[in-house]
Amino acid sequence: MLLGGLLTVTVAAGASAAEGTTVIHFEREGLPALTVQLSRHEVHALTFHPTPEPGHVHISMNDGKHYTVAYTAGEQAHIVALGRAAGTPITIATVKAKPAAKTHHTLRYIAAGILIVVIIVVAAVLLVDRRRKLNQDGPGTPAPGDSTT
Repeated sequence: MLLGGLLTVTVAAGASAAEGTTVIHFEREGLPALTVQLSRHEVHALTFHPTPEPGHVHISMNDGKHYTVAYTAGEQAHIVALGRAAGTPITIATVKAKPAAKTHHTLRYIAAGILIVVIIVVAAVLLVDRRRKLNQDGPGTPAPGDSTT
């Protein structure tokens, strides 16, 4: 019984999640058709996307269909006036500025990696130089400061 209840809740949650991600497909339409639909009060909402040129308006119909109409910058005011005269809700979308890429931490890690490589190279050069100098002196040569007389 508990398993059945858990299964029901899981199926309901999956169905509601699927409903939240509905993809809307907009069919292309002409400006004359939009003006006729607005005059007949068949349009539920208009959403204008003025950039990039040419702009386009997304149209949500009362029957659930969706259309898109391309327009020039000069036609936007005319379409808005028609929509307001028909009492249709109008939204004009604005372009949101994308946040700057967060490269601060990436650059920090790159700099740290380069610094570690430089330290390793310097340590290796000093170690090789020291061994070379010790081998040049030879094994029988007394170290400086040794006084064996």
